[in-house]
Amino acid sequence: MSKNFDVIVIGGGPGGYIAAIRAGQLGFSTACIDEWKDSKGGPAPGGTCTNVGCIPSKALLQSSEHFDHARHQFAAHGIQAQGLGIDVAKMLDRKDRIVRQNNEGILYLFKKNKVTFFHGRGSFAKAIDGGYEIRVAGASEQTITGTNVIVATGSTARALPGVDFDEKLVLSNDGALRMPTVPDKLGVIGSGVIGLEMGSVWRRLGSDVTVLEALPAFLGAADEQIAKEALKAFTKQGLKIEFGITVGAVQASPEGVQVDYTDAKGGARTLAFDRLIVSIGRVPNTTGLNAEAVGLRLDERGAIAVDDECRTNLPGVWAVGDVVRGPMLAHKAEEEGVAVAERIAGQHPHVDFNTVPWVIYTSPEIAWVGQTEQQLKAAGRSYRSGTFPFLANGRARALGDTTGLAKVIADAQTDEILGVHIVGPFASELIAEAVVAMEFKASAEDIARICHAHPSLSEATKEAALAVDKRSLNF
Repeated sequence: MSKNFDVIVIGGGPGGYIAAIRAGQLGFSTACIDEWKDSKGGPAPGGTCTNVGCIPSKALLQSSEHFDHARHQFAAHGIQAQGLGIDVAKMLDRKDRIVRQNNEGILYLFKKNKVTFFHGRGSFAKAIDGGYEIRVAGASEQTITGTNVIVATGSTARALPGVDFDEKLVLSNDGALRMPTVPDKLGVIGSGVIGLEMGSVWRRLGSDVTVLEALPAFLGAADEQIAKEALKAFTKQGLKIEFGITVGAVQASPEGVQVDYTDAKGGARTLAFDRLIVSIGRVPNTTGLNAEAVGLRLDERGAIAVDDECRTNLPGVWAVGDVVRGPMLAHKAEEEGVAVAERIAGQHPHVDFNTVPWVIYTSPEIAWVGQTEQQLKAAGRSYRSGTFPFLANGRARALGDTTGLAKVIADAQTDEILGVHIVGPFASELIAEAVVAMEFKASAEDIARICHAHPSLSEATKEAALAVDKRSLNF
């Protein structure tokens, strides 16, 4: 006889495991199904983010940044470091330990919140009276039933047409995190978040990195001024980025990977790499879900079609995270997961996509929330903006990292903050103040009037807010 639950969550990534925990907190009998495995075949909940995305990439970014600082910045602090070397295996082992700690933490949270965990692949079997029958294919197949089902199956890396990932020479984010040695020449196709972060990791460790980007401009989703500042910094560091390219044949052989492409001027080019990272986006993961068994509707992208509250076309079936519309960000998935659990309980939460922050964990870090100048100009909205360079910030000088700036954009009439954009040290942390401000419909004047600790990097945000009114105090 199958077990029955109030809520079944398919997928244990950020959207799924958080939804399950919140459902458990709300008193629902809850199950979460996830098939990720660790190196020993045991459960490894946390999805792409924990296993081959956000968490391991940040571990390697931190390790590589320490090495880069030791090579290029310690001397300025009077620290003498000779005979520097890299133990890549130890670096990867540290990354793996951090991943395992997160896996184990999620399993502990399931127990704490009385969530029943099933290790295997979840899929729809059929609709039944008052709910759905869900098949769990793992070490042994079993069936469970639930009144409500939350699909949180995430996304997978998009491959180049006709070029499969072998994770040895042609790499997705997964293989990019597991290279056993530092390649002499590394190619990256795509200058999005994954391409820039992984390119940065291996460049710092000694790779000659070339990034090939199909779009004509850098980071089109970011504010143009911020993107230009970031590109200048990356170029100075030695990251080579070509724009407006069209990829042709990609051939992998024991000698490496050859990429034929057409450059922005129409010229035929060929580059040879030891390894190639392909980061051209991600696709919603609905493979094996058996959506057709219950008539679950997908959209033209293959994502699960949902309304503004993450409801699907089926009663009692919801979907969150990368498998639905909106930005493919772990924290967006978490917010949706919480909101759905609360909606099932009859509550009325909300998720505002306009205040979902974006972060790229390169050096300098890039973070933004709200609208860019390009978007406001296209919409014909009147605005004022203010900027402040980290070069004029005392804390940044003490850190030895003065690259970049903070930028605040506000409505010309009401002064309501419409967007905040930062490129520079710890931008990922600084952006939180802007998110809070925008959630409460704050004005630039509000941030300008709030006392910020001195010396701190956050003063750059205050100064940028002051600059909206042309009254910056320190620049």
